Amino acid sequence: MLNHANIWKAIDQIAAVYAHSVSDLAKKSGLDATTFNKSKRQSRGGKLRWPSTESVAKILDATGADMHEFMSYVENGQKAPPRNIPLIGLAQAGADGYFDDAGYPTRGCWDEISFPGTTDHHAFALEISGDSMDPVFRDGDIVIVSPEESVRRGDRVVVKTTGGEVMAKVLKRQTAGRIELSSFNPAHEDREFSTNEIVWIHRILWAAQ
Repeated sequence: MLNHANIWKAIDQIAAVYAHSVSDLAKKSGLDATTFNKSKRQSRGGKLRWPSTESVAKILDATGADMHEFMSYVENGQKAPPRNIPLIGLAQAGADGYFDDAGYPTRGCWDEISFPGTTDHHAFALEISGDSMDPVFRDGDIVIVSPEESVRRGDRVVVKTTGGEVMAKVLKRQTAGRIELSSFNPAHEDREFSTNEIVWIHRILWAAQ
């Protein structure tokens, strides 16, 4: 039912599915951190306050969810059922046979992990090994990667080069001819490539830590 309570419950559900507090979700969406707080859902006089359509659009853009998923939470308050997505170690990902030319997992040689929330049917998971991504990602963490999500400056990304390297970095700058990547760990150098050295670049959506 499309009512005030269910709209706000849907926002709470989106935050939970994508592993955010409502404050974190607001900040990630480019909004004030208090936008979705309980205290903002009605005035002191008891008048109901509704989230704006712009706020909902920003939530969907920030999480990668779509309106169909959001409305499923409005209508029944249920999480999207978990589904299995392919999983390998980041150290394995540069080897042949794991990805097709578009950077989609081939699934044949992968393990699987159950994950709710993403509508990208090409999403995959990578298990981090070593300390090269400390302190953001640590040994044993699992990151969920979406080939379908658009990539913007400041996003955490996974990149594959024509030399066979697969690395997790932060997209620092991207032009028609160059891609600059920042390392998570200051002990490791930043990297820069020409665009013809990049096979694919995908956005990291979420991490299990």
